[in-house]
Amino acid sequence: MSYLTTTQDLYRNAALTPDIGLCCTTTPIWQLPGLSIPKRMQEMNYGCGSTVHPRDLVNNPSILYVGVGGGMELLQFSYFNRQPGGIIGVDVVHEMLQASEENFKLAEAENPWFQADFVDLRQGDALSLPVESETIDVAAQNCLFNIFKQEDLKQALSEMYRVLKPYGRLVLSDPICDGGMPENLKEDERLRALCLSGALPLQEYIKALTDVGFGTIEIRARRPYRVLSPAQYATQELIYIESVEVCAIKDPMPADGPCVFTGKTAIYFGEQEYFDDQKGHVLMNNQPLAVCDKTAAALGALGMEDILVSNSTFFYDGGGCC
Repeated sequence: MSYLTTTQDLYRNAALTPDIGLCCTTTPIWQLPGLSIPKRMQEMNYGCGSTVHPRDLVNNPSILYVGVGGGMELLQFSYFNRQPGGIIGVDVVHEMLQASEENFKLAEAENPWFQADFVDLRQGDALSLPVESETIDVAAQNCLFNIFKQEDLKQALSEMYRVLKPYGRLVLSDPICDGGMPENLKEDERLRALCLSGALPLQEYIKALTDVGFGTIEIRARRPYRVLSPAQYATQELIYIESVEVCAIKDPMPADGPCVFTGKTAIYFGEQEYFDDQKGHVLMNNQPLAVCDKTAAALGALGMEDILVSNSTFFYDGGGCC
């Protein structure tokens, strides 16, 4: 697995000397009352989106973050769980853990509420997490799992599934590429380490999550990320890469398959007060209801002229049918 060694070397260097251009985060950095993020943390924000969603973080959840970077998201998570050891940060690169420790000292100086012992930093591998089974409420990773090849990705996701409590949440941000990635770029170890050539089509990404057992998938955001052009890379066509923010919930797998929310909405506008499909879905008259793709397909198959089912917006913020 030499590509993993290449990745570790790249991020070891990025820990020793912050590389501002290494990643291009597509989500604005959360601005929360009383939260000050040190400049060095922001310079070491090696992610492509955000995994910090306040609605996941109520009631002091136990949190695991894999691939600590400069510690920025660990600090953001600490904002919601101000308890010693409430957040666990795992990284295989010793130098990155050291950099986070140093950045936490800066964060303590800028944030009177923050204490470095809120975060338990552990050296370990995403493929064999140093965390006990079913002890975590919210697990997260940002722009790490796209680096893994298929079998390693399956193992990393299985490890996250293992450590989560029942109904726990895995929040991810990764590049995706629906147009497909040429094989020569997939095998380029540096491009994979740079979070570019390991990007999967969205449907493959979702399937990887459901294959390990996650029963509900939420697509929370999908944004432009990078373009690989023939002038700069060994490709004959432009390759368009997006970033995606996803939440996978460890709830029981439904008998008819996972519930995948891609931002579809159903609206009933008929003569009755509501429409009941007798399968647990009630559409109030002219009130939009977020529906999973499975329910959207079933409603569409009814052929009713007074039910509109929208296309995917790839933005889902809860309140759905399941």
